Amino acid sequence: QVQLVESGGGLVQAGASLRLSCAASDIISMIRTMAWFRQVPGKEREFVATISQGSTETKYGDAVKGRFTISRDNAKNTVDLQMNNLRPEDTAVYYCAQSFGGNVLPTDQGGYEYWGQGTQVTVSS
Repeated sequence: QVQLVESGGGLVQAGASLRLSCAASDIISMIRTMAWFRQVPGKEREFVATISQGSTETKYGDAVKGRFTISRDNAKNTVDLQMNNLRPEDTAVYYCAQSFGGNVLPTDQGGYEYWGQGTQVTVSS
């Protein structure tokens, strides 16, 4: 069973930056597409960003394009999300996810097999 553990969440003011990190327990994670999603209570989980196995391709949700950057370090089994110019509407629980494969970049949560427990990000105005 793959374990994904997120860290780096917290409370910040609008305009600030945060860096989330996801540590994978299994080296297999590093040959799979990885992604970040977020969710607020009462709403569906929203796609944030995804990155291919070799970091050659990335995709971003429209709400975060130009502000967030996803990256990975396969040697360390980690996937990070750098979040700049945070807005109150970015407030959510952020989840790390591992896909079923490494050659496609799903933007729907159905394309992901394993999930972390989530880390809370709160942005005050």
